[in-house]
Amino acid sequence: MDSNERKPVGQAVPPPVTAARAPGIAGLSTPYRVLAATALGAIAVAACAHLAFVFLHVAPSNTVSKRHAATVDGWIYPEFEQNWKLFAPNPLQQNIAVQVRAQLRTADGALTTSDWRDLSAEDGAAIRHDLLPSHTRQNELRRAWDFFTGSHDDDNKPNGERGDLSEAYLRRIAAARLAGWQHGGDRIVRIQLRSATRAVAAPKWSAERTDTQTYYRELPWWTL
Repeated sequence: MDSNERKPVGQAVPPPVTAARAPGIAGLSTPYRVLAATALGAIAVAACAHLAFVFLHVAPSNTVSKRHAATVDGWIYPEFEQNWKLFAPNPLQQNIAVQVRAQLRTADGALTTSDWRDLSAEDGAAIRHDLLPSHTRQNELRRAWDFFTGSHDDDNKPNGERGDLSEAYLRRIAAARLAGWQHGGDRIVRIQLRSATRAVAAPKWSAERTDTQTYYRELPWWTL
């Protein structure tokens, strides 16, 4: 056939044959496979280390946990602290709401104090009827308040080394919740938190009498 002869019009030209790409990491080039394997290895090591720290934190006191107590506490507190208050001997029998208010400096220099804002109620509304509720919404604020009250006395004075850490953690959470709360040229200069505690009423069939009055615990003003 003449080399200059054209192929018949309409004749299909077969596509070029390409090698099938292997699925997953195997389909990547060598540098990317090394990078992916390194990242997966680092994640696996971090996950194992975290589980080990949590185990040492919740396990009965032993030689390893005593020797590495400072390291374990430094990793666990405050974000990963564990507790068993849902079970005996001290099941929760109170509803505790954490509330916050702010003192704002307006654009003209005046100071105004906002109303109390119920952060616990906002968290409850965010997870209610949610099939996959946020772990942070369920536990962050509640655990921060437990952490604070567990490391302070009734006069809000720290009773141990973790007092300052718990205060900074609670202040950071409250400030994050209030971000964007200012209007116009207003600026938040101080915040104050309080708890509203009310005992769970006894069931109707019980003869037990429960004081369901709400009791407040106010913390001092904190400057941001």
